[in-house]
Amino acid sequence: MAKKASSSAWRVILAIWMVSLVSAVFSIDDKCAACTAIAEELERGLMNERPKNHLDMRHRLDSKGQRQGKVIDYRVSELRVVDLLDGLCEKMQDYTLEKVDSSTQVWIKVNDWDTLKTNKQEAQAYSKDISSFCGRLLEETEDELSELIKKGSVKVGGVSKVLCEDLGRYCDQPSADDADDGEIMDEL
Repeated sequence: MAKKASSSAWRVILAIWMVSLVSAVFSIDDKCAACTAIAEELERGLMNERPKNHLDMRHRLDSKGQRQGKVIDYRVSELRVVDLLDGLCEKMQDYTLEKVDSSTQVWIKVNDWDTLKTNKQEAQAYSKDISSFCGRLLEETEDELSELIKKGSVKVGGVSKVLCEDLGRYCDQPSADDADDGEIMDEL
């Protein structure tokens, strides 16, 4: 009986060790690069956005038979925010890390998993990691990001700055001191 309990304990310890090893191997180390990949996908959604009509919310009639309610511009509507953000993290499952050299990895969009030359299981684990990271990022920033999208502050070419520097704070903002140092170096 004691031998079975000891064997079960070792199995549990081994399972915990394997899970911790796998999660440590596949955790996202460069959150800035992951955030930038998510921002690029959101930017792709902005670029592919088609013009839509205003939302007519005038469904009620007053006593004179006139329609009452609002007409909302689609560009400032909650529907536009939902259209842009809904499914964003599922799209991130098409991304994985690709090794550029011995010390550099970049997030790439995989169009065909069958033609991928790296370890497919590892690549799919990375895709699940970035998808989970996307979910956490949106959970943390969704309210502010939604407001900025509705205000028109999130534009093609500036999504990464808004999402990864201003809201998520995963990427460093270049400081005024850094810019001054660059000018000094140019003068030397």
